[in-house]
Parts: sequence; C-alpha cells; structure tokens
Amino acid sequence: MVQAGGGEYRHRLIGAYQGITLSIARRIGARHAIGAVQSLTCRYTQAALVLRALKDGYYFVLALAPGAGVSIAERRCDAARILIEREL
Repeated sequence: MVQAGGGEYRHRLIGAYQGITLSIARRIGARHAIGAVQSLTCRYTQAALVLRALKDGYYFVLALAPGAGVSIAERRCDAARILIEREL
C-alpha cells in the first residue's frame, strides 16, 4: 500500500474496505453487462471518498473533509488517474 499524508491505521483500513467495495461494484457491473465500473464516490455525514480504478487491479482513494468540493475532487482524480497509470 502506498499512501500520502498521515499514516493512521484507520485510514489504511478505510482504504482497504473501499477497495473491497470497488471490487464488488466492478464484479456486479461485469456480471450484469452494464459496463466497467471505473469510479465510485461515497458521501457520508463526516466525509466523502472518491475512488478510482487503475490498471492491473490497483485503485486509489481520496478522502475529503466535510464541505470539500466533491465535484472538483472527482475531476482532479480523473487527471491524477492518468498520471498514476503512466507510472504503473
């Protein structure tokens, strides 16, 4: 696992659980022929999480504080995905 920011165990656990959620959504999409799920945005009362699927089964999770601009974060995650995949 690679992460930026604080190394809190809780953040790693959240990232792992969100990766499982993304994996399940991708399998459901494939099973029902609705297309490949490339991203998820999960909104909670205390935070929002933006997930992006990467190649080779990798993914990244961006955690946002309450009140953060989710739509801006989603657009920036799309740009970050392109840059990250160049390095994989």
